[in-house]
Amino acid sequence: MLYSKLFPKTLKQAPADEQSANAKLLHQAGFIRKHMAGVYNFLPLGIRTLNKISQVIREEMDNLGGQEMIMSAFQPRQLWEKTDRWEGLGKEVMYQFKDHSQKDVGLAITHEEVITAIASQMVHSYKDLPLYVYQIQTKFRDEPRPRFGLIRGKEFLMKDLYSFDISNQAHQDFYKQCAQAYLKAFERVGLNVLVVEASGGVFSKDYSHEFQVLIDSGEDKVVHCQKCDFAQNREICHLDNRGQCPRCGSEIVISNAIEVGNIFHLGTRFSDALGLSVTDESGKPVPVTMGSYGWGPSRVMGTIVEVHHDERGIIWPDTVAPYKISLIGLDMELENVRRKAEKVYKLFGVEGIEVLFDDRVGPSAGEKFADADLIGILYRVVISKKTKDKLEVKKRSEKNTHFMTLEQLIDILTRHKFS
Repeated sequence: MLYSKLFPKTLKQAPADEQSANAKLLHQAGFIRKHMAGVYNFLPLGIRTLNKISQVIREEMDNLGGQEMIMSAFQPRQLWEKTDRWEGLGKEVMYQFKDHSQKDVGLAITHEEVITAIASQMVHSYKDLPLYVYQIQTKFRDEPRPRFGLIRGKEFLMKDLYSFDISNQAHQDFYKQCAQAYLKAFERVGLNVLVVEASGGVFSKDYSHEFQVLIDSGEDKVVHCQKCDFAQNREICHLDNRGQCPRCGSEIVISNAIEVGNIFHLGTRFSDALGLSVTDESGKPVPVTMGSYGWGPSRVMGTIVEVHHDERGIIWPDTVAPYKISLIGLDMELENVRRKAEKVYKLFGVEGIEVLFDDRVGPSAGEKFADADLIGILYRVVISKKTKDKLEVKKRSEKNTHFMTLEQLIDILTRHKFS
C-alpha cells in the first residue's frame, strides 16, 4: 500500500471526546472512526489488524476440531422463550423490536438457542458426537454505558464456539483443551492473560473461567495470588486485599483487569429446553452436554493497544500489525532515491512481505517518522540520499538503528531473528 493512497491519513490530535488509550490512538492513527456511542467503523488499517486477530483464534479453533459457520443475527422471540431468556437476559441487554409483520425479533447477543435448535435437527446418535462449531460474527448489546473504546461497546465482533458432548466427562476434557487453546491464542497476539474463576451464572453451579489482562485501565477487579495460579473475579471472591491465598498461603492482591475471553459449562440446560438428545451405545436417549466459549477479536484489538503503546503511538505485536514494514522514502524529489525506494517496495511484494510505503513528497522526515510511530508497524525501513546502498532499519519497540542490505533484511524477516 502506498501511503499517498491510504484512506484515511493520520491526525495531528487525538479526539477530545475519547478517554481510553485505545480509542484515542486507534482514531488518531486511522484504524477506526466512532459512528455513535459504543459503535465504531473499522477503516482499512483497522480491518487488516482485526482480520489478523480473528485469523489467530480461527486457527486455534480449527486445531481443536472446530468447524466454522455463521448464524443469523436475528433471533425470534419463540426460540428464546423456550429457554426463558427473552424476558430475562433478553430484556436486560438485547435489542428487541417488532418487524413489519408485528413479530417480536431480537438482535443476537449470543447464539446458544440457535445452535442448539440446529443441532437438535441433525444430531441424533452418540456417533454424531463430539461436535464443535464456532463463528466469528458481529454481536449487539444494549449497553447502557458504552465506554473504553473497543473494550465495551454496543456492537462488537465475537468468536463464539459451542461444544456438544455425550457426557460431562467428555465435556470437561474439551473444556480444558479449549482453555489451553485460548492461552496459546492470547500469547500469539501479544497478551499475557490470567485464567480467572468466575460465576457460572444461570448456566451452571460450576465456576466459569474468564481470561483477564491485568492493567490499571481495566474495569474488572481480579483477586489473585502472586505465587500460584489462584485467581477469582472480585464478584465471587470473599478475600480481602493483602489476605492469604487459600491454595498456597501467600499474599493475594486485587488488580484491575480487562476481560478478553470466557468459557462456560452449559450442562444440559439448553439441550433439555430445546429437545437435543442422542441415543447412547445401548440405545438409551441421553441429553447432550454443552459448553460455550467466547473470544472477542475487537475487544482484543482494543486491549492490545491499551497494553502496547507509548507516548508516540501504538506498538503492534508482529502477528497482528497491519503491515510488516513501514517503508519511508526521504528525499523523494531526487530521482535516484525514488527509483531505489520503488524498487525496494516492489521486491518486498515479490517476497510476500506486507509493506506500507510512505511515498509522499513534501512532509519532513520528522513528520513521516511520527506517522510511522503512531501507526505502530513493527519495522521502520528508511531510504534516503544518506543511506546509499544500505537500508536504515529500526524496530518500533527499540531505540537502536541498524544499517543493512535489502538481502540481509529479507533474510531476517523471513527467519524471524531480528535483534
